[in-house]
Amino acid sequence: MFDIERWQEIFETLRKNKLRTFLTGLSVASGIFILVILLGFGTGIENGVTSQFQRDATNYISVWTGVTTKEYKGLNPGRFIQLKNDDFTDISNQYADYTEKKSPSYHLWGAQVTYKNQSGNYRIQGVYPDYQTIENAEIINGRFINNADIQEIRKVGVIGNRMKMDLFKEEDPIGKQISIFGINITVIGVFTDPGGERDETRLYMPVNTCQLAFNGQDNLRSMWWTVKMSDNFDDAVALSNSLAKSIESDVKQRHTVAPDDTGAVRVTNTLEEAKKIYSLIDKIKAVFWFVGIGTIIAGIVGVGNIMLIIVKERTKEIGIRKALGALPMSIVGMILQEAVFVTMFAGLFGLIFGLGLLELVGPQIESDFIKYPQVNFNIALTTVFLLVFAGALAGFIPAYRAAKIKPIIALRDE
Repeated sequence: MFDIERWQEIFETLRKNKLRTFLTGLSVASGIFILVILLGFGTGIENGVTSQFQRDATNYISVWTGVTTKEYKGLNPGRFIQLKNDDFTDISNQYADYTEKKSPSYHLWGAQVTYKNQSGNYRIQGVYPDYQTIENAEIINGRFINNADIQEIRKVGVIGNRMKMDLFKEEDPIGKQISIFGINITVIGVFTDPGGERDETRLYMPVNTCQLAFNGQDNLRSMWWTVKMSDNFDDAVALSNSLAKSIESDVKQRHTVAPDDTGAVRVTNTLEEAKKIYSLIDKIKAVFWFVGIGTIIAGIVGVGNIMLIIVKERTKEIGIRKALGALPMSIVGMILQEAVFVTMFAGLFGLIFGLGLLELVGPQIESDFIKYPQVNFNIALTTVFLLVFAGALAGFIPAYRAAKIKPIIALRDE
């Protein structure tokens, strides 16, 4: 039941000890504030890293080749390892039970693309239809290349939104023809990419068309597969690691490369990288929680110490209350109510200030690895209630001691 006289008494006590009350509240509010900011930036780091992985599929294995760095089986170092169509076909068939999407890739770097009086240098990439999923490209106009384009070796291409803006401005590019080194390609689609404008300065076309049109023969620059995912993330990572090692070994055997030559054949396994980074994020967030909770505990200890001082100062008053018939529970309630009020008010202030600062500053942060720092409001509010419970617990000990004081002893206190 609401007791206005008790609240008046609490406010009167707080007014008499303004500095002490302010410092106690400040220690509690700063604890919650620091925790909210740390949790917010922990989420921001997670969002930033997640956005980096969203640029492409998070479960792909890619193979790139370079120059050998070691002598092997009588072959000198310095050989360029050239992937072929047969490499992709044979490996894809061998591991078909463990993979989902697949695509070879043939590249032209800095190819001149012309439309009417507009031109620019862009990356041309011959791929399979599955590459749309691997690259996480989103079609905003038209369509991506399909199996019919591959089978009929069509001279068609899908351009990035940045390329569309450069060459076509506001004109609809679908059905229009662009020229690449004098070869006409019909635009069938426009895509956007989470990787940003750099990834939107590309043109995708059927890999066999690209090889035939630009004298690529049966050469490939890279090979891509996505790994079948399971419900258990660790199992998926283990499968991805096993596949990556097997594919690397197969490519090296096919091209007579030393098993320990890391420069000639490079295999990227995004699931393994994702596991390492997410594990690091979990450790960072655990450290943030540890620091934040430690700061809150320091505030709670401050509340407990202040309550002890308050009980000491009001010992004679408590003795008079007990001599007049006050029950022990009313003494406990009086002390606890003051501790809970200070803790609740200061905790909510720190929470609101921390959330407000994140809302204000968060959108202004421009970093690839920190995006949209924010805190789950339910978690933050739960933390405040736990703080209040801890504050009540901290106030209970001195309150219980006060309730056990005998009136005659309390009245003698100086």
